Amino acid sequence: MDLLDAVFSRRTTNGPFLPDPVRPEHQQLLIRAAAAAPSQFNSQPWRFVLIEDRDTIGTIAEISGASMTRVMGEGTFFHRYRRWFRFSREEMDAQRSGMLFDRMPALLRPFTQRAFTPSGQKLMNRLRVPQTLGAENRKLVAGSPLLIGVMLERGEYRPGELSGFYSVFSMGAAMENLWLTTVALGMGIQFVSFPMEAPEQWKRIVDMLDVPEDLELMAVYRLGYVPRQTRRPAIDWSSSERKRPSQFVFRETCATPQTGWDDDGRPGHGGAEEG
Repeated sequence: MDLLDAVFSRRTTNGPFLPDPVRPEHQQLLIRAAAAAPSQFNSQPWRFVLIEDRDTIGTIAEISGASMTRVMGEGTFFHRYRRWFRFSREEMDAQRSGMLFDRMPALLRPFTQRAFTPSGQKLMNRLRVPQTLGAENRKLVAGSPLLIGVMLERGEYRPGELSGFYSVFSMGAAMENLWLTTVALGMGIQFVSFPMEAPEQWKRIVDMLDVPEDLELMAVYRLGYVPRQTRRPAIDWSSSERKRPSQFVFRETCATPQTGWDDDGRPGHGGAEEG
C-alpha cells in the first residue's frame, strides 16, 4: 500500500474484529514498524507487551466495560469532554472537529440536545444507557484477538522535564507507525481508554500485566483483522471531518493564516472515517 493511501485511510475501529488470531509475522511487522520511529538520542524509550491469552483479555474487557459504565453513569466523562461532542451535522460542519453523535436509539433521539445536562444524565441513567454502553465496550474488547500495552521507561518519562516530553513524543511517533501498518495489513485498532478514566481500575491492569517499577503503562490498544462489513453499534459517533488548513496553519508568523490550501488537492482522499 502507498504510504499516503495508508495515511488518508487511517481510522479508529469502533466495531468488532474478526476472531482470527493476528498472524505472528504481522505482530512482528507491527513492532518493527513501531521501533523504526524517531526518539531523542535514539533512546527508544518504548516497551510493548503483546496479549493473546483469552483469560487476560476477558478480564481487561470486564475492567473496561465496568469503567465505562461507571464514568458514564457518574457523568464525569461527559463533563470532562463535552466540548468535543457534536449533536448535529450543522455543528460539526462549523467546528470540523470532535465527535458527531449521528447514531442514537430512537428512544434517546428527542433528548439528544440535553443528553449531557443534569436532567439528561438522570434520564440516561434511568434508561440504563451507561450499562448498555459498558456491555458493548466489554464485548468489543473481549472479542479482540490481540491487545498491545505500550509502556515508557520511567528514566526517560519524567513529566515536567524535557525528557518526559521527548519520550511521549517518541511514543506517539512509534504508535503512528504501528497504526499505519495496521491499515496496510487489513487490520483495525482502537484505544482501550476507559480504564484510564478510573485510576483504581487502571492499576488492576498494571498489576495483571506485571508492569515493573521502572516502566509506566501508558496505553492499551485492541487490534484485529477488520471484517468487510460491520454493523454500527446502537450508540455510535463519527469523526470524518478535519479542520481546514486555514484554521490551523500560519505563514511566517502566527498573525497570518495560510490561505489557498483548504482544497486538499487529493481527489478521493478525505479525512479518516473515524478519529
